[in-house]
Amino acid sequence: MTAQNTPLDGVRVIDFGQYIAAPAASQILADLGADVIKVEPVGGEAARGIGLYGDAILRTYNRGKRAIALDLKDPRGRAVAERLIAGADIVVQNLRPGVMDGFGLGAAEVRDRHPHLVYATVTGFGLRGPSRNRAGLDIAAQAESGIMWVTGEAHGEPQRVGFPLVDAAAGHVFAQAILGAYIRRLRHGLGDEVEVSLLEVAVHLQGPNWGEYLMTGNAPVRSGNGQPAVAPAADVMETRDGLMVVSAYAPAHFAKLCALIGRDDLPHDERFATGPDRVVNRPALLTELRAAFARMTTDEAMELLTSHGVVAGRISSYDTVRKNPDVEATGLFIEAEAADGTRHTTLGSPWRLGSIGAGVRRGAPELGQHTAELLDSLGYTPAEIGELAAARVVQVRP
Repeated sequence: MTAQNTPLDGVRVIDFGQYIAAPAASQILADLGADVIKVEPVGGEAARGIGLYGDAILRTYNRGKRAIALDLKDPRGRAVAERLIAGADIVVQNLRPGVMDGFGLGAAEVRDRHPHLVYATVTGFGLRGPSRNRAGLDIAAQAESGIMWVTGEAHGEPQRVGFPLVDAAAGHVFAQAILGAYIRRLRHGLGDEVEVSLLEVAVHLQGPNWGEYLMTGNAPVRSGNGQPAVAPAADVMETRDGLMVVSAYAPAHFAKLCALIGRDDLPHDERFATGPDRVVNRPALLTELRAAFARMTTDEAMELLTSHGVVAGRISSYDTVRKNPDVEATGLFIEAEAADGTRHTTLGSPWRLGSIGAGVRRGAPELGQHTAELLDSLGYTPAEIGELAAARVVQVRP
């Protein structure tokens, strides 16, 4: 979607990203109104070859972009890429470190030729440490950042978070940094280089844990659904018909919770009198609380607690989340139109701006869908486009 008067109307982004982190960032820029051109190999980016999961990635993180397929190993393909970059404001990439440099399209060379550009790179482990040349995926960042170490049951094996948390968060962080660099350019006329790594995003996501560790030197440990330093917090309660999570660890909130479930005695029990007491005696505390919740339905418990300001939430399946009236009210699920005119439901961005209206959005492009259109705009003749396509330097969608 590009529309007049949107925040990034007139801004052109060249996206060499694959999988999630970089495409997710440029997706945000597209939703803000930028013209995002996705550059793929003639055989398609890596996500196109991994089945349904890859299709889901492409559909979710490439809405509204235009797509061109180039062989960057061929000098003629690199010449096309250079023309695209010359007319751009922002370049985004997350290819393995060194690949873009090998094409002559790395940050130093591109910004030397085009100092006005914002050149943005996301890597697995950063560009300065000993792992700078390693390929990086979400799971490696979860493992090496400490996320897996603190996720799971106390005496069980470390667990990954059940979705690519770091990739998705890196997309938001990356977009934020890109926008900061672009604002600098608007104010001072200077381009910039942006660098984000999955590893540092993964570490930074654990801010409270790291804050406590840096203050005390005590490393966090796995503690299941509860939080190690407070109770009850993020603790699961089974009701007559489902599961829910409850947090009420501040003294006033704990007293209110106990009163609501008819257990005014618990705050006066020496095992639960203070926050540290409740942490030490968490198993006994949960036994007492869960006995009360087992007599209620989830709806009854939610109404009882939330109407009195106690934090609680239903543990919901995807089917339930999709029907949640609060989720529906956000408009997060949107309609997108594919190249063949069919429509499907997909995820929009989790924010709203008054300058960006609702409505059907363009879906993710097919491989090479806009190759001919973009080459034409760069001054290539139909004959030249045909020659490039015949030589497999470009992929033109029929």
